[in-house]
Amino acid sequence: MTILDDHKDQFGTSFDDNKKILNDISIIRSKSLKNKISGYITKLIKNEIRIKAEKENQQSDQKTNTDTEVSADTDKTESSESPKKDTDTNE
Repeated sequence: MTILDDHKDQFGTSFDDNKKILNDISIIRSKSLKNKISGYITKLIKNEIRIKAEKENQQSDQKTNTDTEVSADTDKTESSESPKKDTDTNE
């Protein structure tokens, strides 16, 4: 879609705003076609935002899980070390 490729930074998540921007950058005489294109652009932008947010959540979850595993490994190492008994006592 050439319009979206050339003017992607102008479009957003608002259908009405996208419709106005579409009027400014192109000539579409059919009201229904203009609405379909604006709706499609809005849907694409919202999907891109949703996918980006999901990827960020996955990355933060992976980082949290990695930090938790490192903490758990450190705790296991510390708890597995038993205190040494003093064998040099003269009892």
